[in-house]
Amino acid sequence: MAGVVFRNVRVFDGSGTAPFAAQVRVEGNRIVAVSPASSLALPRHGDQIYDCGGATLMPGLVEAHAHLSWPSSVEKFVPGMALPAEELVLTTARNARILLDYGFTSAYSAGSLSRRVEVALREQIESGGMPGPRLVASSVERTPPIAAEGQVLNPGDVDPHGAGPESVRAFVRSCAEMGARSVKFLLSGEDALQPGASQQLLYTEEEAKAAGDEAAAAGVWLAAHAQAAEAVKMALRNGFRVLYHCTYADEEALDMLEEARDEIFVAPAIGIIQATLEAMPPPHFDMQEMKRSAAEVLELQQRLVPELRKRGVRILPGGDYGFPFNPNGRNARDLELFVDLFGYTPREALHAATELGGALMGMPEELGRIAEGYLADLLLVDGDPTKDIAIIQDRQRLVGVMKDGHFHRTPHTLRVSQ
Repeated sequence: MAGVVFRNVRVFDGSGTAPFAAQVRVEGNRIVAVSPASSLALPRHGDQIYDCGGATLMPGLVEAHAHLSWPSSVEKFVPGMALPAEELVLTTARNARILLDYGFTSAYSAGSLSRRVEVALREQIESGGMPGPRLVASSVERTPPIAAEGQVLNPGDVDPHGAGPESVRAFVRSCAEMGARSVKFLLSGEDALQPGASQQLLYTEEEAKAAGDEAAAAGVWLAAHAQAAEAVKMALRNGFRVLYHCTYADEEALDMLEEARDEIFVAPAIGIIQATLEAMPPPHFDMQEMKRSAAEVLELQQRLVPELRKRGVRILPGGDYGFPFNPNGRNARDLELFVDLFGYTPREALHAATELGGALMGMPEELGRIAEGYLADLLLVDGDPTKDIAIIQDRQRLVGVMKDGHFHRTPHTLRVSQ
């Protein structure tokens, strides 16, 4: 079978080690050879050959906190969060294509504004009907039908099943039956929406246990918005796999996170925090409380993330993109923030967004690395992001984007005759 050969490249293989000179051959949707740059074994007759001029070849990025239905993107500003159904569907599809444009070949959903739009989107992407990343689809982020006093709800997040353990079971079961792979619960509130809400638990222990039991029975994963320390502990006791934020984790929560480090993932969502601090809203929109909360969260996370890393917890970039001041398409900024705010090296940040991302997607042996047998989800970058992590944010520097062995963006000018 004819393949695709990248030669004269520096390979960042996703493991976190330094880039190395190599040739890489793709056949079908898999990487079939990673050979020394001087090897004469590549290419073969009929291969498409790309002489990359020393560019960096790396695995595609994984977005760990995707909100594809959140309306705003780098292509279109939307002042609010609610859209008519028809616009929401088309906007979600557009955002999926935008993520792929910007090098994210996989996305793990952290909740949708519609119950089934992401499932339908995933089906369209997988059938070749439209461009987009590999997608772990979710449904709405579930908050209780009657929220804690003063708690502000996001559009589309109220579940009709009602309160109590059996209602929670019914919600998880309905998500699994419709084809969602991940089910997200807001276990605690959010100060940015209502002062003090981050310390409010929105579920009982019995309800969280019901969610965990039903998810295990249905074969789906659970994700939690967990700000309060007690919310983090509740998630860990009940089989939640992905924990977002964990901002107020206390010593007991840290110990529990460490104990579960081989089963769970944490995504602090630093992108939305930095974007909130930098936002310049119009005069009629008061962000004072949001900015106060963001400053507190930033200070706490700058202590939390290094401590979790020291304990071996897998930390992933993914910053709540899709809000008007933090649009979809800007997602790669999280990697730079990991370097600037959390003390990562560029290689460590890229490792978190590639190899660790492959593990998050449930595909640790075939996604997130450049190695023989792995899926050909690849980025060709003009420059070296292991030295300057910011260049990964520049769409023009992503000269090639390949997903599942097919080019989404083809580096035509690098094609050579065999």
